[in-house]
Order: sequence, then C-alpha cells, then structure tokens
Amino acid sequence: MNELEEELLALICEVCKIQGGVPEEMSASSPLIGPESPLGTDSLDAVEIVFTVQNRYKLRIDSEETSRKVLQSLTTLADFVSAHRGDGG
Repeated sequence: MNELEEELLALICEVCKIQGGVPEEMSASSPLIGPESPLGTDSLDAVEIVFTVQNRYKLRIDSEETSRKVLQSLTTLADFVSAHRGDGG
C-alpha cells in the first residue's frame, strides 16, 4: 500500500470504529464495502466514509454510481482522492 492508501485505511478504521486493528488479509485491492470486505463494512459505513473523505480532502463524490466505483477498494479511493482533492465546493 502507498502512503495515501494507508492514510485512507486509518481514516476508514477510525470512522467505522473497526475493532482490533486492520485484518491481515486487507490489501489495497480488497473490497472496501460489503460481505467480501475484510473490514466488515456495510452501506451505512459507506455513507460515513464518503462524508468524511469529502470533508477531509475537500472534494465531492457527487453520485451514487460514482460512490460505488470510488469505494471498490483502497486503490480506487486513493486514485479518486489524488485526482480530485481540493476541487470540491
């Protein structure tokens, strides 16, 4: 994982109150949301993640479709943040 992915993972663990630390099987390409996610996060967590990322990085995730794409993995989330940080009104 790169530095931004690690930062985002720490943020997600904090926001979603992940107990016991990051699971060993978690990688940058692991699913972030849903039953396949090593983090055990669900759609309610996704809303919290989107809200927190938007505020922290000053960007907008403006549709449900975009949210689904962005929250596929840490890699997709980090790529979106890198490309859009600072341009969200």
